[in-house]
Amino acid sequence: MPHMTQRNRKLIGAFLLVGSIILWSVLATWVYLLLPEGLPGLVLIGFFIIAGTGWMLPAMPLIKWMAKPDSSAESNP
Repeated sequence: MPHMTQRNRKLIGAFLLVGSIILWSVLATWVYLLLPEGLPGLVLIGFFIIAGTGWMLPAMPLIKWMAKPDSSAESNP
């Protein structure tokens, strides 16, 4: 069974990253709309910090997978 090349992993990963960011933004918007009105500004700032940077946690393993170098056996057919 042939292994995936870094080039293919990057192509697939780019689509997965864009999809995950879209999904994360929809989820964050949904949660924001569920928040009660009149919350203090510091609570909202905390929410937006988490919502704005939280997408990185699931993206980091994907980026690591995309950047994994090809094995030497793969690059020399």
